[in-house]
Amino acid sequence: MKQDYLRWAISKTRTTWWHDSADPAELKRGIERGAIGATTNPFLASLALHANRAAWAPEIQRVLAGKPAPEKKAEELTGIVVRHAAAQLLPQYQKTGGQTGYVCAQVNPSQAGDREPMLAMARRFHQLAPNIAVKLPGTAAGLDVLEECAAEGITCTLTISYTVPQTLATAERYRRGLQRAKANGIVPGKCFAVIMIGRLDDYLREVAHDGGFSVSEADLRQAGLAVTKRAYSLYRQRGYEAVLIIAALRGAHHMTELAGADVIMSIFPSIQELLLTPDLPQEERIDAQVPADVIARLAEIPDFVRAYEPDGMKPAEFITYGVTQRTLSQFIESGWKRMESFDL
Repeated sequence: MKQDYLRWAISKTRTTWWHDSADPAELKRGIERGAIGATTNPFLASLALHANRAAWAPEIQRVLAGKPAPEKKAEELTGIVVRHAAAQLLPQYQKTGGQTGYVCAQVNPSQAGDREPMLAMARRFHQLAPNIAVKLPGTAAGLDVLEECAAEGITCTLTISYTVPQTLATAERYRRGLQRAKANGIVPGKCFAVIMIGRLDDYLREVAHDGGFSVSEADLRQAGLAVTKRAYSLYRQRGYEAVLIIAALRGAHHMTELAGADVIMSIFPSIQELLLTPDLPQEERIDAQVPADVIARLAEIPDFVRAYEPDGMKPAEFITYGVTQRTLSQFIESGWKRMESFDL
């Protein structure tokens, strides 16, 4: 009998996956399905905190009793969520000698351009559990912090990232930090470079509609795939040590069209459900290129070119990219600020 697609992908290809949720019950199901890590962000952490406020009440009350400043409160509440997720994945981390079993802990998104506060928070998050991957933004400041963290042996995930230039810059800065760590006799941490594939599609769809560009929905559904396949090809050519994580999936096609890639897929529970079927095509598709005519039509959109071309943006431009600002706003308003104002 043909197995479901998710189990096929794990057993027959190089692709692995992380669970995209911080809720303990959802994460438990994800681990049972084969997840070897977990993604959190301020929005997901806030959701988990509100959903588990009764179960975590003693820990939450200890934080609130100290009357911390709002930013510190959000940080400490994030710590509660992340520690619970890290405990669930600690057996995986220990079993693999630290190769897998990581949980993301994202720094304050309001500080995406501020190096020193991000670095200080990264060091604190690193101490929460042995299997923490500190989540930094794919901005010029975030890249600076990544290099410092890598030099100190801190595992990081570079998020709020959608483009070939961002993922290449991440790999290069990690390589520099890695070399510094080794020169100083420090055991280096890992680096996970995110492509938020569905968020890029969502953004380019709005840009295309607003600008009246002659691209179809079928073309737009392949924009993030084109970017991801180009980034993956360049990672293989250059032998980068960073590992790509493909996040913000919007449908089964984001998984099936990348099957066989040596990447990590970050999969939200609802998308997992779509993949628990034997009916999807069980074949490796990572080397199947997006057709040239599709790329040509998408290239009418300047923001696609900025995302697709290796030199499409400089690091100083990353924070101004439209979808970067949109995601930061969501993480600030619907995540971090909700934790700053949280009360039992």
